Amino acid sequence: MTSEPTPTKFGTFTGVFTPTLLTILGVIMYVRIGWVVGNAGLGGAFLVLGLGILITTCTGLSLSSVATNTRIGAGGPYAIMNKSLGLEVGGSIGIPLYLTRPLGVAMYIFGFREGVLWVLSYVPTLPVAAESLSLPIDLLTFALLFGIAYRSADLAFKTQYVIMGLIALSLISIFASPVSWREPVDVQWFGEYRGDAETGFLGTDFWGVFAVFFPATTGILAGANMSGDLKDPRRAIPHGTLWAIGISTVIYFAIAVWCARTGSLDALSGNYNHVIDHSLVPALVLAGLLGATASSALAGLVGGPRILMAMGEERIVPFSDELATLRGGEPRSALLVTGVLTIACIMVRDLNAIAPLVTMFFLITYSMINVVVLVESMLGLVSYRPTLKLPLLVPALGLIGCTFSMFIINPLFSLVSIALVVVLYFFIRHRVRDRAGAKEDVRSSIFTAFSEWAAGKVTLEDMENVRAWKPHVLVPTRTPEAVRGSYPLLQDLASPEGSVNLLGIPGELPTEVLSTRLEELSRAFRGQRVLSFFSTVSNSDFRVSVITGLEALQSSNFRPNLLFKRLSDVHEERLRDIEIFSTALERRVGVLLYGAHPIAGLGRKSDINLWIRGNARWDVDEAFHAGNLDLMLLMGFRLSRIWRGRLTLVTVIQDASETEAARAFLGQITDLARLPQSVVRVVYPGTLDEALASVQIADLSIFGLRRADIDLDWASRMVQVTRGSCLFVLDSGRESARA
Repeated sequence: MTSEPTPTKFGTFTGVFTPTLLTILGVIMYVRIGWVVGNAGLGGAFLVLGLGILITTCTGLSLSSVATNTRIGAGGPYAIMNKSLGLEVGGSIGIPLYLTRPLGVAMYIFGFREGVLWVLSYVPTLPVAAESLSLPIDLLTFALLFGIAYRSADLAFKTQYVIMGLIALSLISIFASPVSWREPVDVQWFGEYRGDAETGFLGTDFWGVFAVFFPATTGILAGANMSGDLKDPRRAIPHGTLWAIGISTVIYFAIAVWCARTGSLDALSGNYNHVIDHSLVPALVLAGLLGATASSALAGLVGGPRILMAMGEERIVPFSDELATLRGGEPRSALLVTGVLTIACIMVRDLNAIAPLVTMFFLITYSMINVVVLVESMLGLVSYRPTLKLPLLVPALGLIGCTFSMFIINPLFSLVSIALVVVLYFFIRHRVRDRAGAKEDVRSSIFTAFSEWAAGKVTLEDMENVRAWKPHVLVPTRTPEAVRGSYPLLQDLASPEGSVNLLGIPGELPTEVLSTRLEELSRAFRGQRVLSFFSTVSNSDFRVSVITGLEALQSSNFRPNLLFKRLSDVHEERLRDIEIFSTALERRVGVLLYGAHPIAGLGRKSDINLWIRGNARWDVDEAFHAGNLDLMLLMGFRLSRIWRGRLTLVTVIQDASETEAARAFLGQITDLARLPQSVVRVVYPGTLDEALASVQIADLSIFGLRRADIDLDWASRMVQVTRGSCLFVLDSGRESARA
């Protein structure tokens, strides 16, 4: 019995850069840039190109930022929407985005056919009229491209190398033309917007010219659509997409300058083929044009089925089980559906009436990508840690530009496309509402956090969402004074979007007095923009009261997910605390045990050492599964961000031969947790005590406690040995530094 072959994984150049660049460098570059210059003048053309590329660049940066923050699976932009905004939004955007693929492929094939017919018109001995060959050419072209895509994405990308070579030769033919070196015509910076020959040059305006050019910039998702087939999408998508945008920008501006130097505005606006006619070898430019259309069609046939397969995996489309199946490492069922839809579009013969919908759906997708970055940045989720950080202005400009462009290009189709997306949203919502297991997929961390921010509450189920995890800390205490020593640390842990819940336990103070003073302390936290609550229990037994509080608060709006306790010096209290910690873990509440150094305190609140236990194989997955690492990383990252300090990951090896493996281990953890590049990684040979004696003294050292044997005497010794304050953690399993 033969095993299923492993799907080929692609790198940055093959999987992202090449398809993205070839899709951007399409028909408009060859036959419309001259027309843009002829209408707007060179200065006006710069404004048109600059505005379109600005919108695309902002969206490309937003896409790249999300890619560095999220482990994107198959489906590219659909996967981003699904993970960040929920299944309903992902599907309502993903279905139209997928449908643009067969529509787009058909239009690219039509463009390819027009080029072939133009060539055939110069064949004098052709036995039939060239126009009568339109449908056979379309079907033959489709069959060839479909065969390449069906064989494998690898073959499709190898074919694109040939096409890239043709486009490169066509550009050489353009810029090496003799007209490039003759005395240039007088460059006119601003034109008269004459319009086009089809309308008898009745005139147009800046936005009319912009509407013609902008579809050229809608190819930036070609590489992202391959996210599930990339070796490292977190790196490949940003690098490949941004390099493609940068290089295509240079080419577009260079061709605009070339057109302005080689033809008058009247000649440029009246002749779409100016670039072809004035090149060194027109046949090469025509080959480049045909190659560009074929490449874009091929990218649609390769990328579209991946989006459909990803939606099949989420069971939001009919025949999901079949569509989600890989055969020979390829989504062949999804490709067959895409092929059938493409043939149907080809048989329509005239897609001009609905072609603007393609651009509209792209723009809606771009808008939502910018929305993802904008909202996650504004909400400050701890799970939002992109390695490519953007100022809010970038996604805001992208969102405004995309929305504005939609209504400038075609207001009617903008409204129609938005209406279709809304209808799909409610359809998918109804489809998945009663499906078992769908609830966790439907809710997203963004909506969870937004509901907290806007309404001040979340549901019990929302707390299970690891991407929406925030520290909601329960602090049991007999007196407010006992909390004051931990006040700075609690404030930093919970600021700005966590919470502190003070649980008063009577004993040293009467309940009424305790409540009044806890209210004052809670108000002090809120004065520092830390959400804080307080409550009291009537039982004076500390252990029973803490357990009662944990159980009672499980149904509260801000259910505690962390129990905070200071390390006691009293042996009996330590034994009691161990029982409390075990009970908290049973209820899936994490533990933070603060061992404050009596002299150093938190020092300068600058340096944090995070001590990570290795394992025999230095396996990262094993380290995460062992427990505590997720909460340690989240606490270390959170505090280093608040303190603007230095975070150091430290591990200890028994044998010097393990040095490289240990360094790679820490590097993988840094990458998977998306920690800043400024994080220091240190490997110490020897014993833990030797390492503690050698390491630079930190303001706070973070350790994980062994769940099976919670040793608070060891924790007390660590405070002495590190010569600084320590934070010991036990995670609940609800935290994830990789989410």
